[in-house]
Amino acid sequence: MSDWTKNITTRSGQDFHVRPASPDDEEALRVFFAGVTPEDMRFRFLSAMRTVSHDLLVTMTDVDHRQTENFLAFAKGRPEIIATAMLACTPDMAKGEVAIATLPEFKGMGVSWELLAHVAHFAEAKGVRTLESIERRDHHAAIEMEREMGFVATSYPGDATLMLVQRTLTPA
Repeated sequence: MSDWTKNITTRSGQDFHVRPASPDDEEALRVFFAGVTPEDMRFRFLSAMRTVSHDLLVTMTDVDHRQTENFLAFAKGRPEIIATAMLACTPDMAKGEVAIATLPEFKGMGVSWELLAHVAHFAEAKGVRTLESIERRDHHAAIEMEREMGFVATSYPGDATLMLVQRTLTPA
């Protein structure tokens, strides 16, 4: 699985395909974020942005595939993106931060869970030792999912509205 493209079936039976983003995905990613709820936009970007700028879309689609990767998920038989998970690692690859967003109609089906598991495997293969996510304190669903996957949540230093959620990985 050197290219990290994979077909996944969730515990609920939802089939989806995941693959790394490419520059050709910019428009599809713009359409995806237009379908994400305002609350989920706030959770994903930790701000009240309503739309994702061209420059930000470029950083999500034109990645180096080593230190930074953005995985896109597509439901079986649908061309639209249903979820995305971006991983950005430190230059020494010791730590990686992940951010996930999922369309509302695919929440509660295990897509985010499986996408996070895919990112964790990718990070381990790259030698990342700590996978982390910065969550708004009120993003209970994400924090609970991450805890169920072995992440530990602590207060984010210097910002009482955020949580730092971390998991130690076993690099390959």
